Amino acid sequence: MKILPALLIAIACQLCVPAARAQFSNSLIAANLKWSVTHTGELHYLVQLPADYSAKSGKRWPLMLFLHGAGERGTNLDVVASHGPLKLAKQGTNFPFIIVAPQCPRNEVWKNEPLLKLLESMETIYAVDESRVYLTGLSMGGFGTWSLGVAHPEKFAAIAPICGGGNIIEPRLASRPELKTLGVWAFHGVKDPVVPVAESERIVETLKKIGCKDVRLTLYPEAGHDAWTETYANPKFYEWLLSHAR
Repeated sequence: MKILPALLIAIACQLCVPAARAQFSNSLIAANLKWSVTHTGELHYLVQLPADYSAKSGKRWPLMLFLHGAGERGTNLDVVASHGPLKLAKQGTNFPFIIVAPQCPRNEVWKNEPLLKLLESMETIYAVDESRVYLTGLSMGGFGTWSLGVAHPEKFAAIAPICGGGNIIEPRLASRPELKTLGVWAFHGVKDPVVPVAESERIVETLKKIGCKDVRLTLYPEAGHDAWTETYANPKFYEWLLSHAR
């Protein structure tokens, strides 16, 4: 599938109750989800819809779940759009995705249960193509991407962790056929002083050893912790995502 020309030019369980949606700045939609699994909580999030989105058209749209880094935790939703695809969307890029960006509560890290509930909610509220759901995140969000993507590969067509890591490959997961067909493209700065590049290298090599067919790692030789600006500005990154389907 080809990405929209406008993008190429621009960047050369238990009950979940979604709250009433409100229009945010620059066409972003702000909302929150009350969820309950093994415990309860509330997840605030932003949604960016494609310019041609219409729930009545019968068309289904790919969805990108974006996980921010540790610095964007808290209650100010504005900061969720300070990096990554939503930053570009605010600058005028028209992505052919429904972009969903939750905000991690202060002093917490990304947990799989509320993120899965958020995905379920999005697939109910919006016209989502469930065969083309993508997951990406940076720094703490890179750790969250590895964790959620490897634990639940059946939910995603492809994942893209940026400067992340974690101990996420367990024996019980290694034999899952969905993991072996998951598209994986990781990114890391070689000079990262926050998360060592060895974190990404180790996970990628493990995935290759257990038989993952489409896994790659891009290293930026001169980059420090910020491996995301160059990644999210690259049109080929989005083309790669859209080339994958479950």
